[in-house]
Formats: sequence, structure tokens, C-alpha cells
Amino acid sequence: MKPVEVSWFSALCDDDYEFLGQPDPMLASSWEHCRNIVLNAEKGGFDNILLPSGYALGLDTTAFASAIAVLTKRIKLLMAVRIGESWPPQLARQIATLDQISGGRLNVNIISSDLPGDQMDSEPRYRRTVEAMHILKTLLNGEHLSIDGEHYKIDLDPPRMKTVSGKCPPLYFGGLSPAAKEAAAEGCDVYLMWPETVQGAKDLIDDMTARAAKFGRTLKYGFRSHVIVRETEAEARAYADRLLSKLDAGTGEAIRNKSLDAQTFGVARQAELREAAAANDGYIEDNLWTGIGRARSGCGAAIVGDPDQVLAKLEAYKAVGIEAFILSGYPHINECDMFARYVLPRLEHGRLEI
Repeated sequence: MKPVEVSWFSALCDDDYEFLGQPDPMLASSWEHCRNIVLNAEKGGFDNILLPSGYALGLDTTAFASAIAVLTKRIKLLMAVRIGESWPPQLARQIATLDQISGGRLNVNIISSDLPGDQMDSEPRYRRTVEAMHILKTLLNGEHLSIDGEHYKIDLDPPRMKTVSGKCPPLYFGGLSPAAKEAAAEGCDVYLMWPETVQGAKDLIDDMTARAAKFGRTLKYGFRSHVIVRETEAEARAYADRLLSKLDAGTGEAIRNKSLDAQTFGVARQAELREAAAANDGYIEDNLWTGIGRARSGCGAAIVGDPDQVLAKLEAYKAVGIEAFILSGYPHINECDMFARYVLPRLEHGRLEI
């Protein structure tokens, strides 16, 4: 089987805890803390790192990516960009510049966001995202752009600044609504999903493969999850329980509702998995624990177990078509070290080739 891309996560959006729901000044998003997560992930051998983006939360992702690019040498940077906050031709120039700064190590995570303070209905917002992805690919591939779309009407030559490869970096994208799935099928390169059962991941891959085929396209598939690995399963489960030991229901709900994506199809699916697992201590299936979602909007489950169990779970997802994993854990530096020690050396992994 082909190697998989294994990425870690830098908590740019105020999402790092020792105890979920209990803010810790030492773990708050700051240049120093998030820089150290990235440097730790590179030292640990990870292939890529997600730099998330949220308007109301944490650090500006583009500014952070520019700074961290010159402090790293090998790890790829998966920079999240919020389409609602961007003018695509200018974003293309920023991406090309950052790719040059990093020596060709930039990937882009497209977020179909609103403009802060404004709100667009979901379906036109995703159509705008498709147009934006087309603009980015055209300009960054060095081609003349002529688009007369619903949201952009532009006739423009590409900027002089180009990526190291001369091509648009891979575009990662996720979403579960019908409009989001169609946008992904038409425009992205890597379709990202939040935690799912193994069968659920397979079903989603089958669905997206069929949707992409309608556009004459094929996709790569990525899986975003938290992870808790310890020498024994009992230790891993005990640590999962410890994470929730200071959380009350009201605080968890407030955290979930703070995110701008708190009402999406993807968030609803995470809640559905969590409710279905309630009678089994939060485990929806072997080694997949949904307790994280009690204090987090979005990615709401963790792979939990000993090194053999975590490796087997990743291999099970790989067997149904996952080619990239984006992992995280609390606190992020500690769990980065744990995964790099116990699991990463046993995985055949490398940068995802598009």
C-alpha cells in the first residue's frame, strides 16, 4: 500500500488544553506557543502541519505561516484560508509568495467562510468557493484568467510571482452538506473528513468518488482526528477521562457554540456520533472516542488506545481509501511527542503526491 501523509496541528485558534474547557494561559494561542508546536512536529518527523484559521479566535494564519516558513526546513505547511475574507487574485499572489518563502512547502486548506459581520446562504457561498478555487488554480498555474461567474467577473493575467513548482499547491477542503460535497467534487484536490467510523469513512469516500467522477475528476482523501496513545489501552482511556474531568455541560456547550461553524452539517454529524456512543462510555466503535466533542465544535473524536491499537485503527482507515491523516491531541506538544514516539516510526508515511 502507498505511504500516507501524516500531519499534526498547530493550535492557532485558542484550542489547546490540559483539561478540556479549562483555559490555561500557558497554552493560549501565541506566536511562541504555536511556533513551538510546529517545530516539535517537524522534529518528530511529521510530513505536514495544519495551520487553522478563525476570524474571532487566535492568530492570523497567513501572517503566522510567513513567519514559521523561515524557521522550518522540511515540514509542509497546510495553511487554512477563509474565502469570505479574501480577494482570490490577491490570495493567489500571497500563496505564491509564501510558497517561495517556504521553498515549495505550502499546501492550502480552503474554508468556505462568510465575510466577518456578513452572512451568505450556504449554497451560494459554496458556489463562490468553487469559483475562488478555479481562480486560484488558473492564476497559480500561470494561465490567463477569464471568468464571468456568479460572484467574480475577472479578466486578468497571472501575477509575476509564481510558486516554486509553477503550479497551484494542493487544495484541501471539507464539508458534509450537499452543496459542500459538490464544491469539493468540482474544485478541491484532497477531500477532508472529520472523525467517522471506518464504515462511515468508506461510505463517504464512495459518495465523493462518484460525485467527482461526474466532473471527470478524482480526489485524494484525508481524515482529521484527535489521538491519545499510551503504552497500554487502560492508560490511554484513563487519560481520555482525565481530559473531561473538569468540564461541566454548560461550559462545553458555550465552547461548541463559540465557533462560526457551530451549525453546519459536519458539526451535526459529530453530535450524532457522540449521542450514539453515549451508552458505551463515548466509544462509537473500537478505539474511537467521541468525548472530545463535548468541548469542541468541529472535529469531535479521538483515536484512543495503545500503540498497536492506534496503528491498527489508522491502517483500517487507510484500507478504505484514506491517504492523509491530520492528527492532534491535548496538550498539542505533549501528544505530538507521544504519537511521534509510539506510532509514527511504524507507519509508512510521506508527503501526499497530487
